[in-house]
Amino acid sequence: MSWHVAEEDLRAYARGELEPPLLWSADTHLAGCAECRSVLAAAWDGEALDEAWARLDAELDAPRPRPFERLLLRLGVAGHTARLLAATPVLRRSWLTAVTLVLAMSVLTARAGHSAIPFLALTPLLPLAGVALSYGPVADPTYEMTVVSPLHGFRLLMIRTVAVLAAALALTALAGLALPGFGLSAFAWLLPALALTATGLALTPRLGPVAAPAVAGGGWVVLLLLAEAARDGGDRVLAPFTAAGQGAAAAVAALAAGLLFVTRDRFDQSTGGAR
Repeated sequence: MSWHVAEEDLRAYARGELEPPLLWSADTHLAGCAECRSVLAAAWDGEALDEAWARLDAELDAPRPRPFERLLLRLGVAGHTARLLAATPVLRRSWLTAVTLVLAMSVLTARAGHSAIPFLALTPLLPLAGVALSYGPVADPTYEMTVVSPLHGFRLLMIRTVAVLAAALALTALAGLALPGFGLSAFAWLLPALALTATGLALTPRLGPVAAPAVAGGGWVVLLLLAEAARDGGDRVLAPFTAAGQGAAAAVAALAAGLLFVTRDRFDQSTGGAR
């Protein structure tokens, strides 16, 4: 070759301090110049070489992010948060497909029966079930790792809850748009859904991640049965979906959110089967 990389540039290359475009030129030249490679080998510190190999091994051993995780990273989500969200069980294709099918069936039932009550009664339970399946030893395959990690249990719960709520509420909102004949009443599920989810979360430190959502969901079913029994023949809307019922749902959601905040530290304690 008619030229060689300057020795000081080779030293900078060995230290990882050589900047483009000199870095690109040195890379290309070193591929075909044995003399410069020998100079580089002499300049390369053994410790720096070991560190470089360690970084390469770590890069090769690291799991490759899946499409959903890569999307979150491109949106600016921190790497560790993106990994936690990608590992959330109910954000997988099987859960989302099941939710979509359930919503489609409830929409078809509502359109055929000219009543939104079945749709409104069912949809608040979907976010509650999603949150229940995203946290705890029963359904979370990464639960054992989270137990021994320094991550605050409440923070993990909130990260996954926000992700599950975003997915479930988006799908349910799209299903509500498929009921144009019912107007805004097709979205009367929103406040009950938030109230149920917040209640289930607030009860989790005492009852555990399985029993707490079950109690909240069972209470919702009992409330609907009582509302149906008390409904007059001319009423087309159950009490929980009236203006008064919506106000009560908002109050319950606010109260449960406050209780959840007060008891947030208990999510790092092993009580009632909860972490």
